[in-house]
Amino acid sequence: MSLSMQNELIRIRADSMQVEGMLELPENPIGIVLFAHGSGSSRFSRRNNYVARELRHARMGTLVMDLLTPLEDRDYEMRFDISLLTQRLDTAVDWLRNRASTKSLPLGLFGASTGAAAALQVAAARGPDVAALVSRGGRPDMADRDALEKVRAPTLLIVGGMDEVVIELNRIAYTALRCEKRLEIIPGATHLFEEAGKLEAVAALASEWFVLHLAGAE
Repeated sequence: MSLSMQNELIRIRADSMQVEGMLELPENPIGIVLFAHGSGSSRFSRRNNYVARELRHARMGTLVMDLLTPLEDRDYEMRFDISLLTQRLDTAVDWLRNRASTKSLPLGLFGASTGAAAALQVAAARGPDVAALVSRGGRPDMADRDALEKVRAPTLLIVGGMDEVVIELNRIAYTALRCEKRLEIIPGATHLFEEAGKLEAVAALASEWFVLHLAGAE
């Protein structure tokens, strides 16, 4: 039996394109978490969908969506167009804020890889409208430094302990953040957290962070 009272494939008009996502809302959600995928990933990401499922167990709604169309995703440069990804993610936030079932829910952003940079830039622009943010193996260093300094949403950066280059890039971004922040390094995990128990650790950390900050924003 599904935990979700609502499970809906949605389509959002972005520029001249249309992107798809899966909106799932449990009964009486404490908030809604919007997922921003990284380069070469999509709403079918096994890792992000696992995290989303764990968040729903903790009474959070989730919107797991594509920021690029399948055709756009074939273009390597578009995958790293942070400005475009930010614009698409911001459009998805607008969509959530104009829908009766989600408009009043505290909003969290979950970003992976380049999606983390887009999430941070959206959080910087939207200020108090974003209640919390989590980055998994993210590239927050690809966000504008001015944006990093403007983020006010409590931000959790999660990195694998064996992902040495990305650890350093996260440390650089961490120093620029002026919000409540935490850098969590998961020992023995590589960039994709494929090792036994590591993705579960990511989901537990993300769930704890969002419950703390979304429930408090209700």
